[in-house]
Amino acid sequence: MDWSSSLDMYDEYEKLIIRVNTPRVVIDNVVCENATLVKVDSANKHGILLEAVQVLTDLNLNINKAYVSSDGRWFMDVFYVTDENGQKLTDEGVIAYIEKTLETNPCILPSFGKSVGVEVAAHQHTAIELTGTDRPGLLSEIFAVLSDLKCNVVEAEVWTHNRRVACLVYVTDEETGAPIQDEQKICKIEELLRNVMRGNSNIRGAKAPVSMGFTHTERRLHQLMFADRDYEKLDGTGARVPPPLNDNAKLLVTVANCLERGYSVVNVQCKDRPKLLFDIVCTLTDMEYVVFHATIDSQGPQTCQEYFIRHADGCPVNSEAEKRRVIHCLEAAIRRRASEGVRLELCTNDRVGLLSDVTRIFRENGMSVTKAEVTTRGDKAVNVFYVTDAAGNPVDPRTVEAVRREIGLTILQVKDNCMHTKSPPREPAIPFSFGNIFKSKSERFLYSLGLIKSYS
Repeated sequence: MDWSSSLDMYDEYEKLIIRVNTPRVVIDNVVCENATLVKVDSANKHGILLEAVQVLTDLNLNINKAYVSSDGRWFMDVFYVTDENGQKLTDEGVIAYIEKTLETNPCILPSFGKSVGVEVAAHQHTAIELTGTDRPGLLSEIFAVLSDLKCNVVEAEVWTHNRRVACLVYVTDEETGAPIQDEQKICKIEELLRNVMRGNSNIRGAKAPVSMGFTHTERRLHQLMFADRDYEKLDGTGARVPPPLNDNAKLLVTVANCLERGYSVVNVQCKDRPKLLFDIVCTLTDMEYVVFHATIDSQGPQTCQEYFIRHADGCPVNSEAEKRRVIHCLEAAIRRRASEGVRLELCTNDRVGLLSDVTRIFRENGMSVTKAEVTTRGDKAVNVFYVTDAAGNPVDPRTVEAVRREIGLTILQVKDNCMHTKSPPREPAIPFSFGNIFKSKSERFLYSLGLIKSYS
């Protein structure tokens, strides 16, 4: 029997294990006074933790605590979740959706570099991915090109970090309202957008591929920025310079090895915010690390998270260089979702060229977009922009009002640009100590639920 046949048989055996051991999901509103407990037991496979976290965060649920154990072939996870208002889950439709989604064996997550995302493409739109060096007015140029090429932007999301930009845009053909099928037009879109992304810079790496359908947008944006190495800073000449370790006192990421157990322990302490757990787990998964145990404690404005990891090849983090890379990548994953600047919300009747006009007005008034979320609800365009001045400083309120008058005072509203906070307020989390490393809160809790036989 050749090697490829043996590998195929192993893959089929893994799939059989997963089919026989269907996931079991228990949702409990009794055990905890302040949160709903979501317990997931299933056969272990690469990416399963990310799948579970993604389902919960896509519903805009807050994960206040979590305990993970996945040694061997079995995955056991406990999440304490609340809704956006900090309350237990009471909507039966939401509860049923969580149970159905997590109990259905989803496809094994593809590894980075292959087809991306966990949502099956519906082929209703054409997806455009953009990465490159950020600069003032870039978004205006992108939407102007799409408008000139008769592309209707249905959805889009833009992230910027460390002078890099990643953008995922979903478009349809203006005339047909369907995905763009004309190969010549697709090539034209790619060529013009690649030129826009390159600009006058000599920095290489501008990309503008076009594909069909949907991916999971936030997961894909993480992957695009990770592939573009936004965790390394650029100096004035375009050369990449590793960022200083922990250059923000509010964010602390450490990596230490537990050699007797064969794990590396990643500890994250920072200000808590929605989707933080997803951002961290997504990055660890894309870096090909497997989380075997984890404890998440976000009981207050700060969060403490510990992860016991190994590389997919079974080895812990082996070198100081690899440790630094893990730290830098996690710091970037945490920071790249941050929303800098004034939050502007636009709601008006949708039309082709709307985004081109709005972002042109931003550019003409010296405003730079640091983050954008574009959606279409029926015939309405509902868009969110975070803006600064061209130098990255706060925008003069008089400039904002001038822009609002030009676009329409009732159309463009200024909203609080602070991140949403969880409620009700809770006591600060207790910092993690590496003493008795495996007699940690995660193992004690899993032991108390009967999920593991011993933590000695």
